[in-house]
Amino acid sequence: MKKLLLMGAILMVGLGNQRIYANKMVQVKGSDTLLSISQYIAEKYMEKNKKARIAVTGGGSGVGISSLLNGTADIGMASRNIKESEIIKSKEKGLELEEVIMGYDGITIVTNKESSIKNLSSESLGKIYRGEIKNWKEVGGNDGEIVVLSRDSSSGTHEFFKDHIIRKGKAKGTEEYYEKTLYLPSNEAIKQEIQSNKNAIGYLGMGYVDNGVKSLNIDGISATKENVLSKKYPIAREIYWYVSKNRTGDTKTIVEYALSPEGQKIVSDEGFVPVK
Repeated sequence: MKKLLLMGAILMVGLGNQRIYANKMVQVKGSDTLLSISQYIAEKYMEKNKKARIAVTGGGSGVGISSLLNGTADIGMASRNIKESEIIKSKEKGLELEEVIMGYDGITIVTNKESSIKNLSSESLGKIYRGEIKNWKEVGGNDGEIVVLSRDSSSGTHEFFKDHIIRKGKAKGTEEYYEKTLYLPSNEAIKQEIQSNKNAIGYLGMGYVDNGVKSLNIDGISATKENVLSKKYPIAREIYWYVSKNRTGDTKTIVEYALSPEGQKIVSDEGFVPVK
């Protein structure tokens, strides 16, 4: 009888563990650029998998990767490559990570709709963001002090833009953002400030651009899906999910869904460029 009771208890514990595992909340954290894409993918995935529980939150690429490394996220969203220091930390923790390209983005330079500027060179854009050009009339616009907007330092877009525009593609460059730069926490915050400030300039992930702001060409090239995919547009980049190579359960299958034709259609519908 004691043996039967013990076996029954073990069976119940096993079933309980299976139930906990099946209902595990998958945490997806990180880049605000990927926030809308990932939320929509999670929503559609849960419609197809009624027992799945997926939570998606932003905070920036740095937050996503650090959360993945400290075990509070299963998937880290990032709009930049993982850093060497983060790779070292992952190895110290025994984590083998995979970089999953979700799609492509063209960082779009935007101004107030009243601006007369239609195009900027990469060189002029860098000078504006380094504070070397301070007035719109220096680049053919109306007389007015340029208000420079950027994402905050936790953002992968902040770092990508600094490396490729402010530091002119030099990985070991030392140039920094203009000291008067106004740092904002999200794409939406930048868009709202642009709409209310006729002298402001900022950048957005291409999926966040709408008729409320004016998009500028860079080096005479617009941030279209075709130009981003071909890398003809000068500020094009990949956007990522970082995840364990040893993933299981819903963490494994939602990655598969994201890369499926249906998942990639969501990437396209959200205004970005799909991988497939």
